[in-house]
Amino acid sequence: MYKVTLTEIIKKMELKNLLPDIDTDSINVSQSGVNRIALQLAGFFEHFDSERIQVIGNVENAYIHQFTEKQMNPVYEKIFDSKIPCITFCRGIEPPDNMLDMAEKKGVPILVTPLTTSDFIAETVRWLGEQLAPRISIHGVLVDVYGEGVLIMGESGIGKSEAALELIRRGHRLVSDDVVEIRKVSSDSLIGTSPDITRHFIELRGIGIVDVKSLFGVESVMLNQTIDMVIRLEDWNKEANYDRLGLDEEYIEFLGSKVVCYSIPIRPGRNLAVIVESAAANFRAKKMGYNAAQELYNRVTGNLRNMEK
Repeated sequence: MYKVTLTEIIKKMELKNLLPDIDTDSINVSQSGVNRIALQLAGFFEHFDSERIQVIGNVENAYIHQFTEKQMNPVYEKIFDSKIPCITFCRGIEPPDNMLDMAEKKGVPILVTPLTTSDFIAETVRWLGEQLAPRISIHGVLVDVYGEGVLIMGESGIGKSEAALELIRRGHRLVSDDVVEIRKVSSDSLIGTSPDITRHFIELRGIGIVDVKSLFGVESVMLNQTIDMVIRLEDWNKEANYDRLGLDEEYIEFLGSKVVCYSIPIRPGRNLAVIVESAAANFRAKKMGYNAAQELYNRVTGNLRNMEK
């Protein structure tokens, strides 16, 4: 199970920590969901998601101020004893002094954000969803081509990095070379990124390591991209039966999600960058409702029917 430290969340969401003496590096969050503790403030603790970040907004704050400190102290104590990672007050709301004192004794950080409750929850859930998503690392190159995330795969030395370099020279953007980290952020969405140590670098046999960002500028690289299609490079085999129409699509599976996959045979004289560009453009056209292979098939079958009449 993947975890994120509370320190990382505070930094990412730009939260104000009202109890800086509490060690937030040792507090981990492993749930991407966020919980508004309205029911718990009312004393209902069944099905309490205590492992989630707890949030207090205008409604919860108004409820708290209906009661005296003496009435609320037992509720606060029960909440803090549930081993919650923190409580975040939205809209810049300041917590009651008695809650702050008890949180300090129990070692639970109290955080404040100027964001509205809905905005804070939406952004936190989105970011945590990415950070805590199931992930794998694969050998390949991920490039953004015409806005489509193209994962180029194939055996070592077949020309993946060279194809990526030519695509970069043609104005497309590199996400990762050699190792691609894939995260499943939703049931049908895969995000690819690069390990920190190799980010923006390409290895070219005979030349060595190339810093793409330094050579081609910041517009030539991306931090992450959805994986929309896969191109698998393979040595040309004259005995193999390669798809020449494209009516039937093949798929490859990552983390339980299927991605369209095209097998491209490699032989001298083939311009891989142009082939990848064409595949990406054709894929976009299919998403927009135009299928060239289907259009050709319809024309041919229509012609045959006319000839029979």
